[in-house]
Amino acid sequence: MTNLTSFPRVNVLGVGISAINLDLALGAFEQAIAEKRKGYICVTGVHGVMEAQKDEELRHIFNRSYLTTPDGMPMVWAGRLAGHSEMSRVYGPDLMLLLCERSREKGYSHFLLGGKEGVAPELKCRLEKRFPGLKIVGTYTPPFRPLVAAEEEDLIRRIGEVKPDIIWVGISTPKQERFMAKYGDRLDATLLVGVGAAFDFHTGRLRQAPPWIQRSGFEWLFRLGCEPRRLWRRYLLNNPLFLLNSFFQITGFKKYHLE
Repeated sequence: MTNLTSFPRVNVLGVGISAINLDLALGAFEQAIAEKRKGYICVTGVHGVMEAQKDEELRHIFNRSYLTTPDGMPMVWAGRLAGHSEMSRVYGPDLMLLLCERSREKGYSHFLLGGKEGVAPELKCRLEKRFPGLKIVGTYTPPFRPLVAAEEEDLIRRIGEVKPDIIWVGISTPKQERFMAKYGDRLDATLLVGVGAAFDFHTGRLRQAPPWIQRSGFEWLFRLGCEPRRLWRRYLLNNPLFLLNSFFQITGFKKYHLE
């Protein structure tokens, strides 16, 4: 799969972040589905960008996406600093709900892939209750390891039977990006979208930060308070390194190139 959209990309430490907002993202979804243009969408912030610093293949995956949306406020600030005043946050959980709402009119079908055992079926029930008429045509809970050949064929068969417009992938970064890049061409669906913790947010397993905290750029601190043992390394190590490397990029001390 290749980058098919015409949106410019902001170079954030060598990761091309699409210069978009929610309205533009929704339009890109509609265009891709209408034209059956297969692709995958990465929803990323500081964590994904920093993972890509030590994983060249992950950086290539981000840069070959249909879209790589600015999930965190630092991505938005970087874009506006580069002259893209129209950029705003395209947050995975919000994007998911907006597309579910729009799907009732458009008739898009969805497949939920990810979460721990029981999460995807529960999310299906919750979304169908919240958006009457929404078409969720299946769910799949992958194991916490690479799929073996028989599991791959089973998943390909399941997807082929229902042919969803959108597969929502909730297995965290960078696993979900690698999954989408590996299987996107083999699954009979138009778009795959990696939304990380959205499955847990929308089933109430994790608390979402209030909107004012999300806009402030300190959502990471809220999430760290909710899950300190799991997230301390991600935020307390990655965030300072991101700031330092961003300073090097802005000042020209270090060059980062997009493919």
